[in-house]
Amino acid sequence: MTNQGVIASGAKQSLGREVIIIHSLGQAIAALTAAARAGCPALLVSAPNAGGYVGPGWFKALTHAAREAAPDARCSSLLDCGDNVGAALASIRAEVEGIIFTGRLDVARRLAEIAQQHAVRFETNRPAPALDLAEDFFASQEEVEKRCAEYLG
Repeated sequence: MTNQGVIASGAKQSLGREVIIIHSLGQAIAALTAAARAGCPALLVSAPNAGGYVGPGWFKALTHAAREAAPDARCSSLLDCGDNVGAALASIRAEVEGIIFTGRLDVARRLAEIAQQHAVRFETNRPAPALDLAEDFFASQEEVEKRCAEYLG
């Protein structure tokens, strides 16, 4: 394994996509709406370690709802599980689109094998650079969409 991360085969790569760190459904919808208008794909990434506190069910539902709200957007998503093996396994079992696991190398290798069996993208590093919408948690969807449009523009 290298510092470039691991991609489980059978999962989609999203190289060249703009990375937006989301913290809510409103932010995800705003990001995808801006990406669709800009005509560029986006990579929606959870907050660091979110797999352990929001869980795969929430993240999967959030990304599904955002895609329904912005059907013209092209995107992929990654749930950051940090070094939490349980969160990573739960996310793989739930077949979220992709996960980030930053734990031990030997554990990462085994998790990558399991992710491959479920066609789940598996990364060992957070993508960078990124637009983090943490400070925009209470901003209106229009304000967040404008910020995303500026970032993607």
